Amino acid sequence: MADGTRNEGKNDNNRSAEEAALSARLQRLGERLDQKGTSRPVETGPSGPRTDPSALARGFRLSTELVAGVLVGAFIGWALDKWLGTSPWGMMVFLLLGFAAGVINVIRAAGVSPTGKPGSGR
Repeated sequence: MADGTRNEGKNDNNRSAEEAALSARLQRLGERLDQKGTSRPVETGPSGPRTDPSALARGFRLSTELVAGVLVGAFIGWALDKWLGTSPWGMMVFLLLGFAAGVINVIRAAGVSPTGKPGSGR
C-alpha cells in the first residue's frame, strides 16, 4: 500500500510539471497570436469589409432574381399551354427561357457583366 502512495506523489509531480509546460506553451502561443493579429491588415472586399451585413441582403436579392425568373417563365408556359392546348411544350420552353432570364438577371445584379447593350463589350 505504501507503494501506491509513492506512485501517486510522482504522478502529481509529473502532472504539475506537464501543466506548467502546457501553460508556458499556451502563453507563448497567445503572445504570438497577439503579434500576428495586430500586424495583419483588415481584409476588405470590393464592397467593404467581409462582415458586411448587407451581403446577406445581396444574397437574398440574387436568389430571388433567379427564382422569380423561373417562376414567371413557368407561369407563362402553363398559361399558354392552357390557352393553346399544347400540353407540356409551352411549359418546358418557357421554363427554360425563365431560367435563362433569371441567370442573366443574377449576372447583371451581381455586377459580373456590364449593363450596356448585349454584344457591345462595354
